[in-house]
Amino acid sequence: MNKSLEAQKAQAEKELRQLQNRQKILLNRIRSEERRARNHRLIVHGAILEGVFPAIIDTDGEIVKEFLIEVSHLPGVQELEEKMLETGDKG
Repeated sequence: MNKSLEAQKAQAEKELRQLQNRQKILLNRIRSEERRARNHRLIVHGAILEGVFPAIIDTDGEIVKEFLIEVSHLPGVQELEEKMLETGDKG
């Protein structure tokens, strides 16, 4: 009977390792999907930004950042942002 319990324990430990491995695989898949979605979103937003402001295509990232910070301080931009958030625009 003792060997039977040991065999059950070994089987349970094997199943546990398999489930833990499966969990790691699924977590990696989730992270990969999230990364892919973020990359896609960044590419789309960057393309939109270049389409609206073509002058930034050949500029340094820091200059683009400074430009966007300046634009964000223009009158009415905060209200527009709040309005977008209220309407649920996730574009």
